[in-house]
Amino acid sequence: MTKPLLILIEDDDVLGRTLQQRFMLEGYAVRWAKTAAQASEALTDRSARFVLSDIRLPDGNGEDVVTRAHQRGDAIPTIFMTAFSDIEQAVRLVKHGARDYIPKPFDLDVLVDQIGAILAVNTHNDATSDPYACFGISETTAALRRKLDRLARSDLPVLFTGETGTGKEVAARYLHRETSSGDLPFIAVNCAAIPGELFESAMFGHARGAFTGAHAAHTGYAAQAGDGTLFLDEIGELSLEHQAKLLRLLEAREFQPIGDTRTLRCAARIVCATNRDLQVAVDRGLFREDLLFRINIVQCVVPPLRDRAQEIEPLLRDYVRRVASRLGQADLPIDDAALAFARTYAWPGNIRELVNRTERAIALNDADTLGRADLWPELFDDAHTALDAAPTTAGHTLAQARDAAEQAKIEQVLQDTGGNLTQAAAILAVSRTTLWTKIQKYGITVP
Repeated sequence: MTKPLLILIEDDDVLGRTLQQRFMLEGYAVRWAKTAAQASEALTDRSARFVLSDIRLPDGNGEDVVTRAHQRGDAIPTIFMTAFSDIEQAVRLVKHGARDYIPKPFDLDVLVDQIGAILAVNTHNDATSDPYACFGISETTAALRRKLDRLARSDLPVLFTGETGTGKEVAARYLHRETSSGDLPFIAVNCAAIPGELFESAMFGHARGAFTGAHAAHTGYAAQAGDGTLFLDEIGELSLEHQAKLLRLLEAREFQPIGDTRTLRCAARIVCATNRDLQVAVDRGLFREDLLFRINIVQCVVPPLRDRAQEIEPLLRDYVRRVASRLGQADLPIDDAALAFARTYAWPGNIRELVNRTERAIALNDADTLGRADLWPELFDDAHTALDAAPTTAGHTLAQARDAAEQAKIEQVLQDTGGNLTQAAAILAVSRTTLWTKIQKYGITVP
């Protein structure tokens, strides 16, 4: 397989060599340009997949070189890096299509993950695309992905926590894939959906004739998982009685099917997930503390989508492709207003809400694009004007409402100052750096 070509534009020998070696180790072919002239020549290579560019070069600057390439139609995904941070320049670069603008020094591991995720999103254009392509674009999920990569070398139990719909099962499946290359079983069990009287049979199986109606032997989830992964979703919903039965499976790594004299080994890795605070449940007598000790050896928090702003647009585009392909429709572009609103929307239902909105929008859409009214019909009418309901505060927590108010204030001041960041920062009584950080956080478009 041909290695993806990354064009590195960096005049510093030490940093350039470090970046070149690291990206080659990551499986990239690297073409290193140290001057603007060399960069211009390198950017004529149509096989290039990504550009990582410094701003200041001995004979020019990276911004001009890359901008000229983009104007020719060679819009290669680009991240700029600089030791001389300039907020207005950063805004200009992002508006002109740069994927990011990072100050030196930076975390190289985060950068590697970010570039890998961007390339994964750009590479897969159909419903068979890598389900983990967007997992790791933001700093928070990049850190989680690196943690899971390390955990893949062990068989320790893992507990995923986080709000409903954040993608805990996706993270669990990613861990499974990295552990076993996806060759072994991944058995997902929704603990909240198992009827109480069927829990033991479903989890451990039963022998033929074990009870009335057991006309054939049944293999339970613990045996189905084999040497793979047993994923227990919503484990906080189990009754205390069923928690006790599950505890033996984790403690002794063995179980006995109902009506069977054999004791079977459970070799699967146990991975659990919950949106509850299990320690609070323990304090209230609703969850066994000894079971919590067993499943909480390593805890991984999956952050809400509102804290992963960089993932919103790639996720939205990816699910539009997937859903359209599944419904036999052509891929639909998302208009700029819808993308801008998506970046500032609170997503109370997280990724699950994003998927549901996408499926409904495509199923009902009869236009050539997806707009705000398609994705948020309860907030916008067909003319794409806001309805009376406040789009970003309905159903918010106090923290979300505070963020929405802060965002609205920043947007108003930026509008009043014509996008002058220095004046806006002075009016808001914050530093330019703080203002730029909040602009990035909320995905605000500077006038």
